[in-house]
Amino acid sequence: MTELLSRLFVRDRHNIADPAVRLRYGTMVSIVSMLCNFLLAVMKFLIGTLVGSIVITADAVNNLSDSGSSLVSFVSFRIAAKPADRDHPFGHARIEYVASMIVSFLILLVGAELLLSSGKKIFDPSRPDDTYMVASIVILTISIAVKLWLGLFNYRIGKRIDSSVMRAAATDSLMDCVSTAAALLSTVLTLTLDWYFLDGYFGVFVAVLIIVAGCKILNETKNSILGERPVAETVSAIRRIVSEYPEALGIHDLIVHSYGPGHSMASLHVEVDGARDVYETHDMIDNIERRLGEELGILCTIHADPIVVGDSEVDRLHELVQGIVNTISPELHMHDFRFVRGTTHHNLIFDIATPFEFPLRDDELRERIAAAVVRENPLFRTVVTVDRE
Repeated sequence: MTELLSRLFVRDRHNIADPAVRLRYGTMVSIVSMLCNFLLAVMKFLIGTLVGSIVITADAVNNLSDSGSSLVSFVSFRIAAKPADRDHPFGHARIEYVASMIVSFLILLVGAELLLSSGKKIFDPSRPDDTYMVASIVILTISIAVKLWLGLFNYRIGKRIDSSVMRAAATDSLMDCVSTAAALLSTVLTLTLDWYFLDGYFGVFVAVLIIVAGCKILNETKNSILGERPVAETVSAIRRIVSEYPEALGIHDLIVHSYGPGHSMASLHVEVDGARDVYETHDMIDNIERRLGEELGILCTIHADPIVVGDSEVDRLHELVQGIVNTISPELHMHDFRFVRGTTHHNLIFDIATPFEFPLRDDELRERIAAAVVRENPLFRTVVTVDRE
């Protein structure tokens, strides 16, 4: 069904890098989700009112909020497709993160309201009307099937076009399957065993599931807005492309900024032989930047770090300091090593890449390295820049 709808409503569906194609995907998914959720909400609300079941009515309100969330997604995709302008030079793609946060707030609001209603039903239970119980079981079973399909539909398209809004909707739909299953179980127990007093408890269970789903979406969206580490696949792809150039001797200080799906910028340092012709180095840097843009869709700026290559004394000192650093922790990585000879002392200048979780403070790490280097030669001084990454 997913591929059929894509073929029918998304022109040039394989060109997902095109903002117009992303907009068509977003429009299709949003409209399908709105219609399905609205129809489910109407059916459940009617049957929940007729039967007098709080858990079915709660599930109906949840579907109605999902329909509203799909409307938010629809609007966000249209805004995200707008090109960059003077006030937004990096485009509008991050609006999807804002939309995901709005969706999470709607889900949390619905969950809180249902939690209160279900709590009241626990203390004041009432027996539902048996007349429409079979019809409610049929409708709830159909709802589970529809929401399961909607979850997979949103997940597949969201993964295809890298949409946080669709991934959030997929999570919500799958959680809805669990909540509707709880409503179905409550209805069956009421019909077969007359355990109508469980209606409020199942309503609380559904409300808690909704709140948990909202908190999860809110946390994921918060990380996207604040900024996160680039995914491992992106880092590996960048390193692979750089490593294909023998003149690039090392890579460090890689930073990737995401401005929404398909809109990324990066900066990195590449070590090069300082004796090499500067124009040749510049051409290599240009070629790497161009390939990163064409193959990964990343607008990249690369800084060339010249280092001494083939000097036996520098190589010996580099190996000495590298051994000291490795002794402190194999998690530490040294780069940009330079040796500056002086009259009264000699400077060893380098950077240390350190995990954020590394237990030593920056000043403690510098002191440990300096003390070890001085033990090797009292004339050596270290100038260390610590980079947390």
